[in-house]
Amino acid sequence: MEIGKIPENILKRSVFKKLRVKRPEVLVHSGIGEDCSALTAGGEVIVLSTDPITGTAKDIGKLAFHITANDIASSGAELIGMLLTIIFPPGSTEEELKEIMEDVTALAEQYKVEILGGHTEVSAAVNQTLVSVTGVGKIARDRMIQTGGLRPGQDLVVTKWIGLEGTSILAKEKEELLRQRLPLEIWETARDFDQYLSVVPDAQTAMEVGVTAMHDVTEGGIFGALWEMAAASGVGLEVDLRKIPVRQETIEVCEIFDINPYMLISSGSMLIGTEHGSRMVEELKRAGIHSAVVGYATAGNDRVIINGEERRFLEPPKTDELFRAGR
Repeated sequence: MEIGKIPENILKRSVFKKLRVKRPEVLVHSGIGEDCSALTAGGEVIVLSTDPITGTAKDIGKLAFHITANDIASSGAELIGMLLTIIFPPGSTEEELKEIMEDVTALAEQYKVEILGGHTEVSAAVNQTLVSVTGVGKIARDRMIQTGGLRPGQDLVVTKWIGLEGTSILAKEKEELLRQRLPLEIWETARDFDQYLSVVPDAQTAMEVGVTAMHDVTEGGIFGALWEMAAASGVGLEVDLRKIPVRQETIEVCEIFDINPYMLISSGSMLIGTEHGSRMVEELKRAGIHSAVVGYATAGNDRVIINGEERRFLEPPKTDELFRAGR
């Protein structure tokens, strides 16, 4: 198997077919594209999500916090706490552990999230630091949102810009090359895209307007997120490529590495399904969040990307472009 997400066909036959127990307390079971699971707890739902950071070792504490907070936010829930697992390769230092914890706890204080526990160790099984976070959130049962809630005719909104996370990672990891190839201002702006990685405010505004589906755009980029939301919802799509928001800095970084920005890891961007696309964009703008209506859901299974006169069918997610960028 290649580096990156396990392909959908392998997941279906080798993972999901093996899951034979389904308990009545579980409201959202394992499935393609679902960011979270959920359990009943009286009148509320406990929402759970877990993710590792494997694409980089730089600023790994910040990335680990945001990716899990974003998953919980995609369900509409309030994040309560996190369980944190950190595995270091041999030769790591205590200073590295302190740096990760300082980054995580600063964000935990900002978002009022408790670190509930976890595990730390040094292991020869890894060759770079691995951080895995499990998030725990809560929400009223009748307000919970799933990736699979998109319905035909509904608008698709993308917040901020795609490729923010991947652009920032490459700007930091490939600093020497990019500073040679790009104007300093462009490199500095790309490097600082990590300031936009949270979609918690995006989700809060979206919930006020009204949504049926949300999915944070991570590994596989916007093309992967579109496919996963459509697959989870059992619908088709028509998406205008030219309406998908992308920064010029991302385009220039991607051109240097000959990678596709629409398939680049994109934490910081939320994909939203809603009946109120135009109003959603207006309310997000009032909240200081850039966004755009990029298309709509259709009946059937055709998932179409339109670029001028060209129409092409969306494909299942492949290895994220971050792993192809001369790494």
